[in-house]
Amino acid sequence: MRKELNIALVQSNLAWENPEGNFAIFNQHLEKITAADLIVLPEMFSTGFSMEPAPLAEKMDGKTMQWLTQKAREKNCVITGSFIAEEKGKYCNRLIWMRADGTFEMYDKRHLFRMAGENNKYTEGQKKLIVELNGWKICPLICYDLRFPVWSRNVNQEYDILLYIANWPAVRSHPWKSLLIARAIENQCYVLGLNRVGTDGLSLDYSGDSSIIDPLGKYVAEATPGKEEIVAITLKDELLEQCRKNFPVTLDGDKFRLDI
Repeated sequence: MRKELNIALVQSNLAWENPEGNFAIFNQHLEKITAADLIVLPEMFSTGFSMEPAPLAEKMDGKTMQWLTQKAREKNCVITGSFIAEEKGKYCNRLIWMRADGTFEMYDKRHLFRMAGENNKYTEGQKKLIVELNGWKICPLICYDLRFPVWSRNVNQEYDILLYIANWPAVRSHPWKSLLIARAIENQCYVLGLNRVGTDGLSLDYSGDSSIIDPLGKYVAEATPGKEEIVAITLKDELLEQCRKNFPVTLDGDKFRLDI
């Protein structure tokens, strides 16, 4: 049974390639959140979307993991975001699902953004992650994954919420907003899209456009474009159950096998 789920999306600027600066930024944001089951941070929240992993990557016991562990415990909730991880000499754009008790799950970004050379610097993930919180099943993905509907296909309604964290430039804000709506409708799920704002070290601008979209493709909450802002909402499952019962479109979905 799904209980109410209190979510806080933290739409923020990021300090370029500066983990300590970003920890300070998010310390201030998190002070404003009084109660949440899930706090969502952007892609590469501790560095920005950098293609210089060698000097920035951290081991799994590094400062970013320590900070996530501390903050999840302090806020008594799950905190999720991605950082540059190093493992066995390789670099990953790694999402962490950090629980209050210090246990965690992880997802390595599957689709690497070749137009920025991410595919030359990082190693792609091979496995999706489905986690559960308050009875809700959640599939967290990262930025460019949004463009690939097969990867997010909600086979047999395996999840209730599709979550995207991103560093998605403002010049492509229309595809960002359109694809979030499409993923919600086609998968009969809630979609959470959290994107950064500000300008990065490569002079790319980010408008945020963070939002929460219901299974009908309608906005239920959205951030002010270009503004640092926390979007807080409580999700209930009545609409989700109604949509799936009255219009069970996923039962007629095409069958396929995904070769990885």
